[in-house]
Amino acid sequence: MKVPAGPTPAPGGPGTATGLRQAVAFLTPLGGPAVPGPGALVWFPVVGGLIGAGVGAAWWAAGREWTLGVAAALAVLADLALTGLLHFDGLCDSADGLLPPMSRERRLAVMAGPEVGAFAVAAAGITLLVRWASLASMRPSIALVAALWMASRTWMAVAVVAVPYARLGGGLASAFRGRGQGGVIPVGVVALLAAGVLAATWRPVAGPVAVAVATLAAAAVVAFAWRRVGGFTGDVLGAAGVLGETVGLLAACGRW
Repeated sequence: MKVPAGPTPAPGGPGTATGLRQAVAFLTPLGGPAVPGPGALVWFPVVGGLIGAGVGAAWWAAGREWTLGVAAALAVLADLALTGLLHFDGLCDSADGLLPPMSRERRLAVMAGPEVGAFAVAAAGITLLVRWASLASMRPSIALVAALWMASRTWMAVAVVAVPYARLGGGLASAFRGRGQGGVIPVGVVALLAAGVLAATWRPVAGPVAVAVATLAAAAVVAFAWRRVGGFTGDVLGAAGVLGETVGLLAACGRW
């Protein structure tokens, strides 16, 4: 996930942002510029849940006026708009950097570059198709999307704490590491349990299973990146979130 760098606010100055605003600024195109910091991580699940509620609301509202296929397409569009395509960009960059055979240094260079390769195009097309098809096969549910999107940002926050940062020179996502991230794991456990409970209000079995399967998928993405480049990057966080959500939606639309 690439975010244009701006001037760094002086500590305690007018540009200093709270953890919540930092999380909003990093995960969405809203909130204005804010330098990320460790205090933002505990707010990731909250911001994720709000984004998911927005996407779910768009899905539900569209479903009242159009067919399920059109409603699903508008929900996918709403997600891309509310996230500013940041996480989707991470998916594309990760596909180009992690999937083809190359050295670790070359993988990181490809992920940092602006070019879009065949692996990115394929990953983007398949992911969008699966997301649309999954949503189009179900009746709209705000609770389901909010739960999966809350879990998605929880995975991102936990990965920052649990996995090494891959770039030796640092990068945007490395700013989240440091003092102030000690409560991320407990908050993450609570957030995942809350996501499971919220998903259960949609369907008592299928909802929690979707959250659990999505969590395993996101963990697999991070583990794969750890093996390939030695840790996470901002792109890897985006890829883990998007693919986890997609697998969760796919599990939710199964014949339960």
